[in-house]
Amino acid sequence: MTQRIALCYFAAAILVLWSNRRGQIIAIAACLLGYWAILRFLPVPGFGMPGRDMPFMDQNGNIAAWLDRKLFMGHLYNGNRDPEGIIHTIPAIATTLIGVLTGGWLRSGRDRGTIALRMLMFGILGLVAGEVWNVWFPINKNLWTSSFTLFAGGFSLVFLALLYWILEIKQWRGAWTMPILVFGMNAIAGFVADSFVYGPGYSFTVKGANGAAILWHDAAQARLVSLGANPANASLIYSVAAVLFCWVLLWLLWRKKIFIKV
Repeated sequence: MTQRIALCYFAAAILVLWSNRRGQIIAIAACLLGYWAILRFLPVPGFGMPGRDMPFMDQNGNIAAWLDRKLFMGHLYNGNRDPEGIIHTIPAIATTLIGVLTGGWLRSGRDRGTIALRMLMFGILGLVAGEVWNVWFPINKNLWTSSFTLFAGGFSLVFLALLYWILEIKQWRGAWTMPILVFGMNAIAGFVADSFVYGPGYSFTVKGANGAAILWHDAAQARLVSLGANPANASLIYSVAAVLFCWVLLWLLWRKKIFIKV
């Protein structure tokens, strides 16, 4: 994930420095359409043409998974494919540029109501466009499909518009905003804190019930299931506990007024 963020920031920084808003919008369209064309029309060695010789977006037979196996076999998250591979970075750059455009709107100096309305309008447009494109290019986070980029970006814009209206326009602030600010004021530290949970969880092992080595994450999931939670709720409980752990670490920094920035 860190490497992908670095690549996306690098590409976005170049576009911000050497182009204008129009160029950034064109880049978003090129990333989304180009990625769709790569997955849809490039034949995959050993598998054939997507949609003809194999199902389109086959989890192991898509061109992105094939390239990652050629370049990084033995270092892939899912063994034979990786949700953060090389080609997936193309639509992720589009996601980053959506954030760049949003930041430009927020810093434009225009009326706050206009800013909120614009974010809401483009957010709804992204949601609709993502759902429509989903018919031909399914929403899939692991492949970071173009439809997912639009849908996730649209959802984020709608939610941001709501928060902007509540906090910046209506000024409805109070104690309830503190838990949010703890994360927001130390977002980078929060990203690092997350690795303290998921890093060991997916790296270290313990002996399972049958004596075989299993990951800490899987052991915790199995323990929760044994206590009566179904697999879906066990996963939810684990994730909520991870978020709370990160929040406590950031709250300690918050109390000391320590804010880590780049």
